[in-house]
Amino acid sequence: MAIDPGKALGAQLPPAEASWTQDQIILYALGAGIGYDQDPTSKEVLQYTYENGLKALPTYGVIPVFGTLMSLMTVPGIQINPMMILHGEQYLEILKAPMPVNATVINEAKLTGIYDKGFDEEKKRGKGATIEVEVLTKDKASGEPLFKNVFTTFIRGEGGFAPNGPKAPEAGNNPPDRAPDKVLEYKTMGHQALLYRLSGDKNPLHADPMFAKMGGFEKPILHGLCTFANVGRAVIDGFAGGDPTRFRSIKVRFSSPVMPGETIVVSMWKESDTDIIVKAGVKERGIDVISNAKVTLFA
Repeated sequence: MAIDPGKALGAQLPPAEASWTQDQIILYALGAGIGYDQDPTSKEVLQYTYENGLKALPTYGVIPVFGTLMSLMTVPGIQINPMMILHGEQYLEILKAPMPVNATVINEAKLTGIYDKGFDEEKKRGKGATIEVEVLTKDKASGEPLFKNVFTTFIRGEGGFAPNGPKAPEAGNNPPDRAPDKVLEYKTMGHQALLYRLSGDKNPLHADPMFAKMGGFEKPILHGLCTFANVGRAVIDGFAGGDPTRFRSIKVRFSSPVMPGETIVVSMWKESDTDIIVKAGVKERGIDVISNAKVTLFA
């Protein structure tokens, strides 16, 4: 397997069409855990789960681009083992709020970054590499940009192909040295990964015990982007008065997976009226699962 930045960097992926309806918006919210351990008739739940006045949980913006990302494997200069790919970081920005609950869109993607982590001479293998793909999602009818994603993937075992190349930017978004301003907890369901995968990410790592063990886990893990959804949800609940239309952007680094049934604990530090630094962990094991995170709200 190999990565050739000279061939791959800047490559445009084929544009891809995607669409969704209210049903997909509701299914995504339920898969993220909306309504679990909550009053199902409350405004906080029904705004995401009932077509009368339905609003999108804005982290849904990561979902319509999955089909586009699959074409990364066809880019010249990218020959990697899919089993060695980990989701490292994620950025999502809403360019036009609110996110529509029904839409047909075109995803335009390009490979914007390749970073070599180096080669381990002792182990005779690469220390890893990261690849960034930026996806701009536009309304098909009007051509108006709706949201933008930057997916950063970490490729285990790669490295040594560009030792003098650019280095990956620092993650930043470190919490201040004080107690968080707010902490919210969201208990996950034991079957949550089985429900969340219906929104499009059907990686068997999240359902099949055999695949989970091949990936180094005792049992199937929760999707990182499901945890991501709960980080966005926490800032909306904690600092936007429960109004998802105020959500502007989110950037996170994935540290460790959540196991279905565990409790996600989201700690938040208010830097300004619009900027919130975030860290998420799991209550049962006392470990961080999302770090170097920041959510920005519309004023």
